[in-house]
Amino acid sequence: MAQTKITSKTFKLNTGAEIPAIGLGTWQSKPGEVGRAVEAALRAGYRHIDTAFAYGNEKEVGEGIRASGVPREEIFLTTKLDNPWHKRAPEALKRSLENLGVDYLDLYLMHWPSSTDPDDPKKHYPDWDFVDTWREMQKLMETGKIRNLGVSNFGIKNLERLLNDPSCKIVPAVNQIELHPGNPSPKLVAYCAEKGIHCTGYSPLGSSDSPLYKNETIAAIAQAKNRTVQQVLLLWGLKKGWSVLPKSVNPDRIKANFDLDGWDLTDEEMAKIDAIPDRFKVCGDAWLPIKVFFGDDE
Repeated sequence: MAQTKITSKTFKLNTGAEIPAIGLGTWQSKPGEVGRAVEAALRAGYRHIDTAFAYGNEKEVGEGIRASGVPREEIFLTTKLDNPWHKRAPEALKRSLENLGVDYLDLYLMHWPSSTDPDDPKKHYPDWDFVDTWREMQKLMETGKIRNLGVSNFGIKNLERLLNDPSCKIVPAVNQIELHPGNPSPKLVAYCAEKGIHCTGYSPLGSSDSPLYKNETIAAIAQAKNRTVQQVLLLWGLKKGWSVLPKSVNPDRIKANFDLDGWDLTDEEMAKIDAIPDRFKVCGDAWLPIKVFFGDDE
């Protein structure tokens, strides 16, 4: 990837839309901090903001967008359908749009392939699953309030089931999954590429207190480049072909995570990072009423 301006790079989706390569993630950002983080990111040049109904911060995200002064049409905005809302997709979309204070979404994702009973989060609907949910989500495209439709946390097994179902008329434009050197999921990434599904990597830094920050291989590359470990991790993900969603509420770190122009990683450096053997996941499925990760994506 020859680059002088990677911060303005986009990836083309199967709909023809362009998703900005670098976005601001807002998972686990504390109330009162999210709006300022979104404003700071947009002022720093970010044009991709990712949130979810489940994060409980859509209203603050909307406030940050308006405070930034950046026109809505210049921003790629993503939010997600929450698990207990799988049977109420139209209502969920309406609620998210109201929370965000916008007329449309650039991307609406099914957050998890788990149709959780809203009356008991430990139970899954006996008569409904993610295939039914996708069938209903597809209808939302007809409203004009969603530009692109996608999924999140879908492994190969569940993607196969979704794509092979006769009710699946729209191939997801995006699969947002955990991607970093400790969880590179090469089989899943290759499968998505084969099906024309773009991957967006959440937790691209390995989340807070990431073991990757102490990795000697990454640290040596960062030192040689006079860059931060975080910057190296983000550029690694971008060069692997997926968009990345670094999360921070610190304005200086938000800017630093976007400072990716004018330098590169060599093939040798990429290979060294690829060869890191340690594996870990930030986000598992033990809290869900069903299993969604099957360990077959590496």
